[in-house]
Amino acid sequence: MTTERAQQPQENFGRSRRHFLAATGGVAGALALWPAARANAASGKTVAVLGGGVSGLSAAHELAERGYAVTVYEYYDILGGKARSMDVPGTAAGGRKPLPGEHGFRFFPGFYRNLPDTMRRIPVAGNANGVHDNLRGGTEELFARASGRPDLHFPLRRVTTPPAPGDITPSWIRDQLLSVLDLGTRLPAHEAAYFADRLLVHLTSCDARREDQWEKVTWWDFIRAEEMSEEYRTLLGIGQTRNLVATRAEVASTRTVGRVIIEALILWGLLGQGLDGDADIDRVLNSPTSEAWIDPWETHLRALGVEFVTGTQVNEVVYEGGRVTGVRVSARDGGQERAVTADHYVSALPVEHARVTWGKALRAADPQLARCDALRTDWMTGVMFYLRTPTPVVHGHVNCLDSPWSVTAVGQAQFWDGRDFSADYGDGRAHDCLSTIISEWDKPGILYGKTARECTKDEIVAELWAQLKDALNDSGKTTLTDDDRLGWFMDPAVTGLGGPDPQNREQLLIHPTGTLYNRPSAKTAVPNFFLAGDYVRTDVDLATMEGANESARRAVNALLEADNSDTERCRIWELYRPPEMEPLKRVDEVRYRLGLPNTFDLG
Repeated sequence: MTTERAQQPQENFGRSRRHFLAATGGVAGALALWPAARANAASGKTVAVLGGGVSGLSAAHELAERGYAVTVYEYYDILGGKARSMDVPGTAAGGRKPLPGEHGFRFFPGFYRNLPDTMRRIPVAGNANGVHDNLRGGTEELFARASGRPDLHFPLRRVTTPPAPGDITPSWIRDQLLSVLDLGTRLPAHEAAYFADRLLVHLTSCDARREDQWEKVTWWDFIRAEEMSEEYRTLLGIGQTRNLVATRAEVASTRTVGRVIIEALILWGLLGQGLDGDADIDRVLNSPTSEAWIDPWETHLRALGVEFVTGTQVNEVVYEGGRVTGVRVSARDGGQERAVTADHYVSALPVEHARVTWGKALRAADPQLARCDALRTDWMTGVMFYLRTPTPVVHGHVNCLDSPWSVTAVGQAQFWDGRDFSADYGDGRAHDCLSTIISEWDKPGILYGKTARECTKDEIVAELWAQLKDALNDSGKTTLTDDDRLGWFMDPAVTGLGGPDPQNREQLLIHPTGTLYNRPSAKTAVPNFFLAGDYVRTDVDLATMEGANESARRAVNALLEADNSDTERCRIWELYRPPEMEPLKRVDEVRYRLGLPNTFDLG
């Protein structure tokens, strides 16, 4: 694995490549040290967890607490998957730590409840609620507009006085939506009214209609974006899909967008319903992700007896005689292959890596595995910009609505409890990190007229910086300057840029129509094989860390069931379902069975 140093040509951060972390003891040493999953006196059962990202660590956590002997096999040399932090090589000086880099900024919406429960159970000295106390709330989202167009500021504090029982009626919800759209956007009144009415249709649709009808309808068609103004399409179509979850409104499932992004994240979040305790809508961590979360998690899991085998490539899950009998693995960089065995196996790899490990016999044993081939992933990768001066921009996230590359960003240091970034990281010159994400890799940019996939890394950085300045340097203010930019870092999982075959090892599951039907359950037809990952069917129904954690809980519960264990099952929180809407959904269920449209669907 190679990476590049944070770069900026005139500062000469360097363009050399080197190994980010070498496998301990080399390939031969790693092979000699690989253990099989260990036995444990409490349960007498061993579990091999394949993958050390959020889903794998979540599964290991739940299993270890229940007395299972767990060994986690991870491709990288450090844990956390896409959520991990990465040291930027060659940037530490004067006793400081290297500059922190990441795949992309971490975002913990208030509707997350499964993952926060796990975070509360990860002890941290001085924190009464463990890692959970390292979360900090953002108070505002900035929808930054290009070419001098007025920016849109959305306060993200939930209402201090939640609606009283009986307040949440269709007319009341419609009024609230129209108030928000009128306050925060410049949509024509008739378009705002139409969008509010479409949301009422989705809110009052029964589960059967959502799964059978709206899962097959794109968000673009559901809100009739093609017939509306450019402002409507940009704000309510592209801005709520491509920029947030890397999927295009023209293909995104209405069920997923409406249920998770519009209802759980925005509507119920603003109304303070179904949230994690007193959480607000937007939360981030108070330091680099690994420092604030992953490292304490690893320490805690090791204390519970979990073992980790890093630098490991999972090659094949071996199926014989109705069960999984082992897993063929090798060192990440090649070398001799060997088999590891356990009583149970939890595949917690991302879907694009998991499905290539399932051979014909295993796929024949459970047809849902073959359906995973239809699941789609896309690129959603970040670039960290290190700045000479603190540049918070806004106390929350930035959504550059007009950017052709669907850019989002957050100024990180402002959330790090008032610490001086330069005192802890790098050589003392960087005082902030503007963490950005590119969600659209297939549209031409404004600087070179090339897509992100066609650009070299240097061109991507220059183009991305230009799009940020186009969005943020307007209305008479200059937020970003070239002189202030000290260096940059991009996830080394992206390779081959500027060449004929660019690759990204860390992609994101996207949600075009019909995705739901191809998502597998955590329980498989093979009695000792279970699935965890954000592609597994969960109530969250979106590629998120919350979905990864929920899927792990479901996998562990299925494993406990297979073991006929009397151990307490993992609790699973589902998305908020307002009781006031249930009578309307029951009416809609009858209408759906009769072939009639939703009561509020006036065409």
